[in-house]
Amino acid sequence: MGCCTGRCTLIFLCTLQLLAALERQVFDFLGYQWAPILANFLHIIIVILGLFGTIQYRPRYIVVYAIWTAVWVTWNIFIICFYLEVGGLSKDSELLTFNISRHQSWWSENGPGCVRKEASMSGIAGLDSHSYISVIGCALEYRYIEVMHSSFQILIALVGFVYACYVVSVFTEEEDSFDFIGGFDPFPLYHVNEKPTNLLFKQTYLLICPAGFSGMQGMNKLQNTRKGEAASAQLLLTRVNLVLPCSAYDSAV
Repeated sequence: MGCCTGRCTLIFLCTLQLLAALERQVFDFLGYQWAPILANFLHIIIVILGLFGTIQYRPRYIVVYAIWTAVWVTWNIFIICFYLEVGGLSKDSELLTFNISRHQSWWSENGPGCVRKEASMSGIAGLDSHSYISVIGCALEYRYIEVMHSSFQILIALVGFVYACYVVSVFTEEEDSFDFIGGFDPFPLYHVNEKPTNLLFKQTYLLICPAGFSGMQGMNKLQNTRKGEAASAQLLLTRVNLVLPCSAYDSAV
């Protein structure tokens, strides 16, 4: 296949998805977002599997990738609803951290233009070692950054799903038309003509009679020789492989 084909396009999309997933995984690790971390890990594995299947012409791996893209789109839709607080969801909940910690997205404190300030809480009993963190001056709220990440993932996944279905159909058609011995030739060279018209390999036997014996005498002596005994030295039976034209052999018979 050429470089401007669906296969090469799918390779490019899988590579782009892999880079985007790795970038997202880094920031989710920094923010201790355990649910997205697990989802990104599975996504990276499946994308690598789809990339391998595309390069090595393995349609089954691409089918697995196509199925996962549908799941991945659903997950990112959930992330968008979570940060936009749709359907009773709250971005301040601990759902993405499995209620293990109260960490939020890394972008909540390190977004573009954000200034992080810490104020000690020494005046409150029992909280002398704690500090209050405030973030001001953010040019863009962190939830919109997460929404843009998820939207980009959805866009790539949808395009990848379309190209994955196309590549699977192309690979399937090629497998149906491909002959594993003769290649793509509908009349491969290994097919043998059932009725050859030029030469036939035949096996025939010649009775060579020595001097003093006629052909009939030699045949009679051969018939009178008992089974298992050696033939007379005066009569030789020689097996000869001959290559005769078909017409000559038929006329001789």
